[in-house]
Amino acid sequence: MSKKNTGGSPKKGSNVGNWFGRIFFGGGNHLAAEMEDQQGRAAAASDVEEIISPGQQIVRNFMERKLAVGALIVLILMFVVMFVGPLFMPKYYDAYTETTQQNVPPGMNMMAIPQELKNDIKMIDGFGSFTVGLSNAGKVYVWGSTKISTTGVDVSIIPQEVQDAKIAMVAAGIDHIVAIGEDGKVYCWGYSKLGQYGTASEALARGEDLNPNIAYMPEELAENGVDVSKIRRFTCGYQCSAILMEDGTLYLWGNKLTYANIESFLVNKDLVDIDFTLNYVVGLNKLRSGVTTGTRGLYDMVRPNVSGKAVKIRDYLDGRTITSLTATSSSVGLLLSDGSVAFVGDFATNVVPAPELPADEKFVQLVGGSYHYSGLTDKGNVYSWGSNVLDQTNVPKNTSGVSEIYNGSFQTYAADDSGKLIAKWGLKGYVFGTEAHGADIFQRIINGGKMTMTIGAVAVIISSIIGIIIGCLSGYFGGKLDILLMRIAEVFTAIPFLPLAMILSAVMGRMTLSESMRIFIIMVILGVLSWPGLARLVRGQVLVARESEYVTAAKAMGVKESKIAFKHILPNVMSVILVTLMLDFGTCMLTESTLSYLGFGVQYPRPTWGNMLNGANNATIINAYWWEWVFTSAFLAVTTICINIVGDALRDVMDPKSSVEK
Repeated sequence: MSKKNTGGSPKKGSNVGNWFGRIFFGGGNHLAAEMEDQQGRAAAASDVEEIISPGQQIVRNFMERKLAVGALIVLILMFVVMFVGPLFMPKYYDAYTETTQQNVPPGMNMMAIPQELKNDIKMIDGFGSFTVGLSNAGKVYVWGSTKISTTGVDVSIIPQEVQDAKIAMVAAGIDHIVAIGEDGKVYCWGYSKLGQYGTASEALARGEDLNPNIAYMPEELAENGVDVSKIRRFTCGYQCSAILMEDGTLYLWGNKLTYANIESFLVNKDLVDIDFTLNYVVGLNKLRSGVTTGTRGLYDMVRPNVSGKAVKIRDYLDGRTITSLTATSSSVGLLLSDGSVAFVGDFATNVVPAPELPADEKFVQLVGGSYHYSGLTDKGNVYSWGSNVLDQTNVPKNTSGVSEIYNGSFQTYAADDSGKLIAKWGLKGYVFGTEAHGADIFQRIINGGKMTMTIGAVAVIISSIIGIIIGCLSGYFGGKLDILLMRIAEVFTAIPFLPLAMILSAVMGRMTLSESMRIFIIMVILGVLSWPGLARLVRGQVLVARESEYVTAAKAMGVKESKIAFKHILPNVMSVILVTLMLDFGTCMLTESTLSYLGFGVQYPRPTWGNMLNGANNATIINAYWWEWVFTSAFLAVTTICINIVGDALRDVMDPKSSVEK
């Protein structure tokens, strides 16, 4: 109960002002003001006391603590983001990984095409986390995530000889770039330790032994270059590059371990087109009737769309020929002679299908990214289809005037006939970067936070049910029951929690359990092993409350003992229990994170904050990829700190004695 004072108090300096007023202007005005002030004080003294309920008093006292209010707001926002955020994310996106997007730093620069290139585009190409572009003036530009892992290589640092030359063509691999000058000279930069570029003689000159797993760059190509006007196809793959000439000559070099079928192409001269999936070199045979891989039957079945029934490619063509091919990571798109498209390879089940064009419209260009295709029709319309996990198929509405399209790994760029950029769509970047498997850290933090908070909340509910029941029974009935229950609590307290949880998790790892069942068992383990502290607290509170007068009155009225314990005493000690549960919630979150961090909790790819930190538990990641642990640690730390601040504040406002002691 508190009093509400409606009376005013004299302003500071009023005595000095009154003194001067009485000297120079007399005391009449002062006496009148003094009488009004006395009347105001009397009215204030007669005000009725404002009656405030205990709940209102707790809320008022809590709201006076600015730090606690701020922590509560942050905590509420955390819960909203973690539990509402996943509803707006693609299904299973928390488990989505991408080989070509590993360890990408935070940034939204994947489509940050340089301003100088926007009005002078000649070509654009990309295979991984960066994209290379070429202007009509022959100048090379690179954007995106350009630093190659821990190699120290940054492909955005273009060699001076490339800057000085006029470049005719460029192509990008996963970690290197190849450019061809108008004079036919071939330039390469980026990472080169796995044969991405460099001849055998250059390797020997450096004192290196020739690696049988590397197809070295042809000596004649490095020395003499090529005739640019006779190049039919120039492209790069994961760690390989290829130049196909009009006469069928193929220059192919790179890491043989990346493409197991590369040997068959080193002797194959019967190709009119070539490209790279993530695992295979693919070529178009001279008859333009099929896809060559060197592996019999691999791409013999064709689909008219990215989904649907596959048929034999020779039956599907029915006299038509394949004009060109373009590859994604797991499939190959075929542009046919009648302007239609067909596909060979593998597709996910939840992809955007290719459009069904009107009879008077046909495709004139087809390009492929990592998991999507984009096509340009003779009507100037642009379409994208395939995987849309990273917004690859979200074509802008205004694409009129497009005459050429180019692909990045997860982006598409559209330009007019003068080289002016008309539109771009696809992956802009990653707010928090990606981790070692190429998964989006921001997405995993949101889904992982939901999992961590859910496990913590369920564990607290289980422990609170057990602890409240045992504590209430022990404190109210006492005697032998009290002794028995407290001895049981001591047994559970004596169990070393972390080693036991690790042993149980290791045992579960040998069992054929579903991921959901494993998570449920972890929640039960946390709840069953963490109730003794709450039981002791409830017991102590009930021991004090059972001597109260309202308990004696209830007994005199013949109320059942169980009803007195759980309906009369328990509600009166609930405030202390709520504070404890709030603090235990933070503890359970930390415990789950600890188990997952040690590898005994929820397993990858299902995210929790703990196993995300476990994935960053090595010196290389800590030093080179700071974003893989900083953001997760910050979310976990902020959440648990806010929980503890709110819990401490609730304890203080609900227990006046604790505030007095402080």
